[in-house]
Amino acid sequence: MATHPVPAISAVLITFNAARLLAEVLSALHWCDEIVVVDSGSKDDTLEIAQKYGCRILHRSFDGFGPQKQYAVAQARNHWVLALDADEIVPDALKQEIIQQVALVEAGEASYQGFEIPRSLVFLGQLMRYGGEARSPILRLFDKRHGTYNTAPVHEKIVLEGSVRRLKNHLLHDSYGSLHDYFDKFNAYTSAAANELFERKKKKSTAKVILRFPLTFLKEYFLKQNFLNGYPGFVWALFSALYPVVKYAKLNELTDKEYNKKRA
Repeated sequence: MATHPVPAISAVLITFNAARLLAEVLSALHWCDEIVVVDSGSKDDTLEIAQKYGCRILHRSFDGFGPQKQYAVAQARNHWVLALDADEIVPDALKQEIIQQVALVEAGEASYQGFEIPRSLVFLGQLMRYGGEARSPILRLFDKRHGTYNTAPVHEKIVLEGSVRRLKNHLLHDSYGSLHDYFDKFNAYTSAAANELFERKKKKSTAKVILRFPLTFLKEYFLKQNFLNGYPGFVWALFSALYPVVKYAKLNELTDKEYNKKRA
């Protein structure tokens, strides 16, 4: 089998107070040609850690996940970009597969513009082997000449023109250091999602919000087999069912405030 040179790949991350896991994330990216970190004002040790690992650090005020990640991708010096969050770890097997697949494309032996990577959640210290958070494919490796992130403020995604292949090895998503950390993010994401829906003039009836909770829990716990994940699976299903309820409750709050303001 012919050998190929290691391709030039830029890893890009956006950060804000990401010190908890950042050293582990960056140490797993030593093979990348460069690591670009776009920070939005961290007050913890994020910048010191990024400097230690030789990252190219840029500063930008946060105006939404989509615009922030789009900016980060644009700063990459290489065509091939591995876009990660600051709580996602690339295991060695995935690293080897990424290098191999991009090298094949660069050598003209394959024709892909992007690769989906299976991503598995680590929750309450346990790898979720079942359910929707186990090996869920997400586009994170791509040739930026063919696409980039959209500008959605939350639930952003990469929009790519071209062929995409799914890799076999998974990315570890260790997103929550504690339940306190989980609810900090839960609060931020539900607020951002509610604001987005409010700007789009969306509404949800009370009955639909109430019914959403038990239906989502049953779907997450039984249909998606989170019960096989033990206690972490139960907690995840419960919190997943709470998410839309809180999101729409915040949307209703925004709508009521606007209504009362107009009446005043």
